Formats: sequence, C-alpha cells, structure tokens
Amino acid sequence: MSKDKFESSDSTRSSRPLRHAQHADFKGPIKLQSGQKLPAVRVVYETYGKPNAQRDNAVLICHALTGDSHVASHNAKDDPGWWEVVIGPGKAIDTDRYFVICPNNLGGCRGTTGPNTLNPATGRPYGANFPAITIADIVETQRMLIDHLGIKKLLAVVGGSLGGMQVLQWAVSHPDRVAAAVPIATAPLVTSQALAFDIIGRNAITQDPAFRGGQYYDETRPNADGTFPSSVNVGGLAIARMIGHITYLSPKSMSQKFGGDRRSPRQIVSKFEKDTSVASYLAHQGDKFVERFDANSYIAMSRAMDAFDLGEGKALQKSLAPSRCRWLVMSFSSDWLFPPEQSLAVVRALLANGQNASYCNVRSDSGHDAFLLKDDLDMHGGLLAGFLAKICNGHGRKEEAEEDAHGQAPDTSIFHGRRVDYDQLERLVVEEVGGQTALDLGCGGGQLLLRLKRRSFKRLLGVEIDQQAVKACIARGIDCIHADLNEGLSIFGDKSFDCVTLSRTLQTVRNVDRVVEDMLRVGRRCVVSFPNFGYKPLREMLYAHGKAPEAPGLLRYKWYNTPNIRFFSITDFQEYCREKGATVHRLVALNTETRREVSGDPNLNADLAIFVISRK
Repeated sequence: MSKDKFESSDSTRSSRPLRHAQHADFKGPIKLQSGQKLPAVRVVYETYGKPNAQRDNAVLICHALTGDSHVASHNAKDDPGWWEVVIGPGKAIDTDRYFVICPNNLGGCRGTTGPNTLNPATGRPYGANFPAITIADIVETQRMLIDHLGIKKLLAVVGGSLGGMQVLQWAVSHPDRVAAAVPIATAPLVTSQALAFDIIGRNAITQDPAFRGGQYYDETRPNADGTFPSSVNVGGLAIARMIGHITYLSPKSMSQKFGGDRRSPRQIVSKFEKDTSVASYLAHQGDKFVERFDANSYIAMSRAMDAFDLGEGKALQKSLAPSRCRWLVMSFSSDWLFPPEQSLAVVRALLANGQNASYCNVRSDSGHDAFLLKDDLDMHGGLLAGFLAKICNGHGRKEEAEEDAHGQAPDTSIFHGRRVDYDQLERLVVEEVGGQTALDLGCGGGQLLLRLKRRSFKRLLGVEIDQQAVKACIARGIDCIHADLNEGLSIFGDKSFDCVTLSRTLQTVRNVDRVVEDMLRVGRRCVVSFPNFGYKPLREMLYAHGKAPEAPGLLRYKWYNTPNIRFFSITDFQEYCREKGATVHRLVALNTETRREVSGDPNLNADLAIFVISRK
C-alpha cells in the first residue's frame, strides 16, 4: 500500500479536458426502459490499440459510478486513466493486442448525454429533468456505439462495480455479440446495506441548498464540449463522495492508512472537518471529487445501479440463461460493499445452467477498490490477462507449450516429481467412466483436465483452493472455480457431471465425509486416488525405526511440513466404501517408485491407489 495517505483510486482523475475523446451522435427519439424518450444521444468514448483485420479483437470497458471514458493514458504526455494499472501496452489488457473501447456512460458528465448537457427541446441543461435511466439503457447506447464502430462481436466486455453490472446486462441482452464476459466486484443486485449508503449520499446532495432542486447550472457557461461545469458549490456531493469512499475501502486498509497517526492530519483548505488524519483525508477526497463530477449525474447513475435486479436463486438462473459467452467472475475477499457471496451467486446460477464459468475470490486487504489498485495486480491482472489471451487465440502460458511437446506438465500438485498416475487416471476416466463431462476437485494447474480436453470432453471444470493454480488453469483455457472443498460442493447439482475426480487430495481433507458424499451426489462415477499408508516401507519405518513414515516416491515430506492429515490405507478406504454404501467398480494400485501397476497384495506393495466408485 502506498505511503501517501491521501492516495486513492481517485488520485489520477481530474477535471482536465479529455484530449483524446471522440464522440458519436445518434438521432432520436431514443426510447428508454421507463418509456420516456431522449430526442438525441451523444456518446463520448476513447479507443486504444487498433482493430485487427477481422475486427474481432475489440474489448469493451464499462466504467463504475464515477468513471469516464479516460480509462488509460494514450501516450507519455497524456494524463493517467482510471484503470492505468490494467490497460496499456504489455499490460493485462494489452493495447498492442486488443482494440479497447471505453465509453462514458449515458447519464454521465464527461460528454455523453446526461443531466449537464443541453436539452434540445428547451435550450437549457436537463438538470433534474433528465429522465430516469437503467443499466439496460446504458448498455443500449454502448450497443449503438459498437455498431457505429463496425464491431459485430466483442471479444470481451469487462467492468467492475457498476461496470460489472453492465457486463452482466451485455451478456443477457446481446448474447450473440459477446464472446467473453468479465464482471468484477459486482452483483446481480445491490445489498440492502449498499442501498442504504446510496440513499444517504443522495439525500446529502438533494438537501443541500446549493443543489437548488437540481437546476444549479443557470449561472455558469457551457464547456467547449457543450456540457456545463460540474457542481463545485454543491457540498452535499462532497459528503456523498466521502460516504461512498468509505465503502470502497476495507477496515484493514483504513487501519493501515490511519492507525498509527490519527491525530496527525494533513493541512488542507476545506470547509469540512479536518482535525484528524481520517477527516482531512475524507475532506480532500470530497473537495477533489466535486471539481470533476456532477451532482445530477451522481443521482442518475446511482439510481440506475440501485434499480438493477437480475434476481436471486432460480430467478437469477433464469436471467442469465440467455448468455452464451465464457465467463470469468472475480470478487475480492475484503469487499464488503459488493461481497464475494454476490459474485458466487452469479457463478452458482451459471453452473446450474451448464454455462462455462471460472471464478476467483482474490485475497486482498484493499476492499472494493482492489480492482483499481496495483496492490493485488499480479493476481487479478494475471487472471484477466490469461483469460483474454486464451479467448483471443488459444495461446496460453509456456507450460502449455511444454505439455503439447512432451505430454506432461510441470507438477503443481501438493506432491513433487512427475505425476506418474496421470496416464492411469486418464484411461480410467475415458474407459471405465465414459461420458463427456468431468469435474476435477483439487485440480492444481489443470493438467488432468487438459488431457481430457484433448479427448474431446465437452465440459470440463476444476475446483482449486490455491489461487496461483486457478490462474494457471484459466491461462490454459480450463474453467476453474476457486473454492475450499471442505466447505462442500453445494454449487453443483445432483449428477451434473459424468465423472468427478479427486486426485491425491483426500488425505489432506478435513471433512472427508462431506467431500466424498458430495462427490457421489454430483458425479455419475467418481475417481479417487490417494497415497496408501499401508505401503510396506512406510510400515517398516514406523515399526522398525519409530519414525514418522517417509518414502522416496510420493511421501517425501517430513512430519513437520506434510500437508497430509489423514493416514489411511487401501483396506481402510475399501471398508469406508462398504460403510457408506458406495460401489467400488475398479481398483488400480501403483508403485510409483518402480512406475508399475501392482497386482499382488496392493495394500502392502502399492504406494498409490486409484478407485472408481459410485452410488445410485
């Protein structure tokens, strides 16, 4: 985190003219969801990079509540953009590779038609008379812009917060025009708590005498682009921003900023309280905000955000059903404004529909604003870069090229050395189980799933708790859900996969019953592999030497650094299956030291067992 306590996600933004802004004008009347009409609409936008010959490399960026079209700098002399950390040459959204388009939202205040633009019917700014807009209305004007630019289908639509809601709307309103959707730190509807903060902010604005019922433009002259200056004198807007800004941070990030010197405020000129470091910080953020933003726009777009509702549960599943794109959904662990549970609800609905989705809840201390900051960029930027690259042309990371050449990926499982069991696992899944769908629990970097992908399986999905492994899966084009197996598989329906695999992970699981029961419920057949602690050298080590079992094959760990918390044998697992009413269809026993299959007394002579089991 930056040592500058005044630095925030807002630090790079200003009211300076957008030197690279373009605009497209659309004649009306343009009907809104409310039934009201706009006589015409202007959309201001900026582009980065170039469209390729097929014009299929376009990435649409949707901005959040207080953003604009200036998502990144165009050159060294240009002002930084609001997503400078993510967009640019060689960055996660690489402008040397993609044609990036970022429009200012309908209802905004940086050139696109909104409350601070002239109403052709009256010759005066719309002000409070600007009609109510929805997320669908914003997306519709973006669709008009994409048509204007000659883009038939977007490679991806990407956005966070309010921008993420636009991503969701794009996917369901224009399913044939979106190849990939990346909603970040967003929700299908705001929580009651988030709604409450928005209501307080709007009341702070409307109850300010300087707001004048929304008609405060009369004493100002229009800017060069035809808009009217932002609401500098509306102090209620500054208060609304202070309230909002608190919700963008996490308790931990606030503590890191101010915990050590609350009584050491920065000396600033402001009419707001500034006698503590927290107070001076908020006063600075509020004063800076009103210089560039418009109070009526804040009301219009926050109302659009609060009205957005794709439903919950079955209703959400139905809302998302029309989408046909690939999905990467991201949340942040410390985000309490748009908590991870809301992103997971989207993922749950997509999986219930059988749609292709990946998900990661990025570990972060930065709160809701994490996607705008560089603190966790390696993870959220890396996920985004790998996903887009795979969607674009199928080229993943170097490891995949090695797999293509040698048929064996670097091992990212909890064990060291080459995974000699992969051939057997692949054969059992294909020959013993069959079918075309597979779920791999504790999938690591997706090596087994990649093998099944080459076998033309139609639907493949991994579940993995390690975020770096999730990132590796996504970069390989393998859908992966970031989750802890010990919390169960409730996001998956009964018999929703032909095969569920759990490879060399059962011995690390805390809640064995829950995991196995869920596997038997979700999969038509299940393939489970685990190290056999009944293996003769392990027995002898404990019996003859009185030492914790350790072997040169699978079990190279010391007693103090092993991930294994369960020490069971082939015989133990056979008895467990009988107790639980699970049918054992096949047992394959391997000695990984000799790299051979064991036929005689596997409980004594094999160090790895693979079971195929099921339950009707």
